[in-house]
Amino acid sequence: MKILFAGTPEPAAVTLQYLLDDPAHEVVAVLTQPDAKRGRGRSLHPSKVAQVAEAAGVPVHKWASLKASAEDAGEIREVLRGYAADGVDAVAVVAYGQILPADVLDIFRHGWINLHFSLLPRWRGAAPVQAAIAAGDRVTGATTFRIVPALDAGPVTGTVEEPVGLEDTADDLLTRLTYAGRVLLAESLTGLDSGDVTPVEQPEEGMTYAAKITTADARVDWARPAVEIQRVTRAHLPAPGPWTTLDGERYKLGLLLPVDGEETPVLTAGKILAEKSRVLVGAGDGVLEITRIQPPGKKMMAAADWARGRGDLFDDGHAAFDEGEN
Repeated sequence: MKILFAGTPEPAAVTLQYLLDDPAHEVVAVLTQPDAKRGRGRSLHPSKVAQVAEAAGVPVHKWASLKASAEDAGEIREVLRGYAADGVDAVAVVAYGQILPADVLDIFRHGWINLHFSLLPRWRGAAPVQAAIAAGDRVTGATTFRIVPALDAGPVTGTVEEPVGLEDTADDLLTRLTYAGRVLLAESLTGLDSGDVTPVEQPEEGMTYAAKITTADARVDWARPAVEIQRVTRAHLPAPGPWTTLDGERYKLGLLLPVDGEETPVLTAGKILAEKSRVLVGAGDGVLEITRIQPPGKKMMAAADWARGRGDLFDDGHAAFDEGEN
């Protein structure tokens, strides 16, 4: 099948490379976000998808907006219709980062087929991987569906399940879903082309929404149950990164591990206790181990090294993180 590909970040680039290598599909052109300023010099850098496309010699369109009100809206639509006239039947979409206006959705025979990292209708929205971990889902997955004007509500063309490990971070889970999802997307496109796949409408029952993550969402509330705190930290690793405050200063945290056993000390919420080889902190109903921590102005380090540098943390839980609010 002749297709266009629309996407921007690393997971999309991984999927694009897979489709480029798949003899069942011909990627005619790529749509991605405009080059963005990054680094200390704030110089412009192409997206990960643009880099893969350019290396493969595939034409790249970096339109700032597809909205009908955009200055080049007419030209964009003319280009898209030209691709359709030349035999492009679908657009594969992975984290494109653009709102697709209703008037472009039916230009191609099979529409715009999106790869979404949840089992729809659960976790529609911007942050499905983080939401699944934070909610304690034991199984999530990826879904392909035809995009419609309503958010992530289009008919489904395929799904794949993925278990959620008890220590999975958002990065861990997204990586596995990316590799499973790229195969799913290729298979969905092949099935649409052959007629073996018929899109099926999503049920409204079981629908949940995963809002865009903010830095405030990643703040740890030590008064919450330990299992919930551990999920929140996993859900926000590596970005935006779980954080807390101590003496009015912000500290980023790495993975937190549950602690139990007869010799586990009793610590109130937020209280810190450094032992010989580990650093513990009290939660609302238990104790967690801090594996890594990033003090203000420093790099991420092992929590035990941080504790030895302070000294006062060995004083029977005298120091305490602010409880915070999420």
